[in-house]
Amino acid sequence: MDLGLASKVVLITGGSGSIGGHLAGAFAAEGARVAITYHRNKDGALQVAEDVIKQGGEAITVQYDLTDPESISAAFDTVTTKWGGVDVLIVNASAIPGTKVDPVAFEDISVEEWQSSLRADVEGSFHTVQAALPGMKERGWGRIVFISANIVQRGGAGDEAFVASKMAMHGLSRTLATELAPEGILVNVVAPGPTVTKGFLARVPDEYKQDLDGKSPEQIKRFLNRGKPAGHISSPQDVAGIVLYFASATNGNVTGSVVHVAGGN
Repeated sequence: MDLGLASKVVLITGGSGSIGGHLAGAFAAEGARVAITYHRNKDGALQVAEDVIKQGGEAITVQYDLTDPESISAAFDTVTTKWGGVDVLIVNASAIPGTKVDPVAFEDISVEEWQSSLRADVEGSFHTVQAALPGMKERGWGRIVFISANIVQRGGAGDEAFVASKMAMHGLSRTLATELAPEGILVNVVAPGPTVTKGFLARVPDEYKQDLDGKSPEQIKRFLNRGKPAGHISSPQDVAGIVLYFASATNGNVTGSVVHVAGGN
C-alpha cells in the first residue's frame, strides 16, 4: 500500500532513541525525508541517519532542546532551509525516558522534577507544534503524532510527574485536532505500553532482574511476555506501524484519537 509519504518531510523529536530510530527507518522506507533531532545523544542520531542513508533514504540530524524555544526555532529553520517546511511532525522526545523503576511518594517528588517534566512535555510540545504549523497551514496538509505512554490510561504510583505531563499532551492533541482539521492537519496520539528497547531492561525492577540473570534471550522474552493478553509486549516496529498510518495520506479522516499499543493491557 502506498502511504503517500514519498518526499514528505518528517521531523522526529527524540529521533536518536530506539523508538525514534525505528520511526526514522520506517519513514525513510516509505520515501520520506527524515530530520532526526537529538538533545545530547549526537552519536546515536548520527548512527540513525547513517542507517537511513544506507537504506537509500535521506536524513539529517539536528540538535534540539525541548526546553529552549530558540533551539526549537533554529531546528525548524535548518530543516526548512534544507527541504522546505515540515509535513509530518512526530513529538517523541520526553524529559523522562520511561517510568521509574522505584516509585517515589508524591510528597517526595522534587519541584525540579515536576517542572522539568512539564517543561519538556507540555511547553516543549507547545513550542514544537507552533513552529511546525505555519508551513503545514500554507500547504493545506499536515500530520502531527504525539508519542505518549499507556501508563497515562491506568496511572502508576510514583509516576505522577510523567503521567500528568503526558495527560496534558493528550488534552493538547484533542483540542488541536478540532482546531486544525479544517486546515487539512490531523493530530493523534500513540500510547505504547512496555516496549522492547535498548533501555527497557535497565528499567526492570531489581526483584525481577534476578529472575533474568543467566537466561537466554528467548527465556527473557517469555518472562517479559507472561500475562500479556496478546502474548507479548510491544516492539518498536509495532509502534512504528501505527505512527506511519496516522502520519500518512492514507489517513484521511482520523484525528483526535489515542491508540494504545499495549497488547490488550
